[in-house]
Amino acid sequence: MKSINSVRVKQVHCVRPAHGFTLIEILIVITLIAAIAAFALNKLMGGSDQAKVHLAQAEVDTLGGKIEQYQQDVGSLPPDLEALVKAPGNSAGWLGPYAREAELKDPWGHPLEYKVPGSSGPYELMSYGRDGKPGGESVDADISHQ
Repeated sequence: MKSINSVRVKQVHCVRPAHGFTLIEILIVITLIAAIAAFALNKLMGGSDQAKVHLAQAEVDTLGGKIEQYQQDVGSLPPDLEALVKAPGNSAGWLGPYAREAELKDPWGHPLEYKVPGSSGPYELMSYGRDGKPGGESVDADISHQ
């Protein structure tokens, strides 16, 4: 009979995998985060431009109302948009200022276009959109007072 002391127990050592990430895994995660951030930024910036289009339409319409108020007070259309801010020399009945200097620019910082007479009415008031040039589509399209 064998004694318990004579039996040797063999110990087995398991090899554990190393902890951490490989360089490839880190690069994949960084690439995915960058792609998601680019997509989100594109959506946010696109929404910002669309909001500026709506703001420009509201500002052009509001300034159109101020031009009409000037016309009622003075008896004629303003010669230029500056006449809404400062009284022109020969403006009997001027009760302004009708607008502030900042209101004479669109949300992109371009000066609003004002013409007397207009092509389809007594005057024309418009923003040329984001690009500041006549014509265009989407956020670059012209925005006019109707």
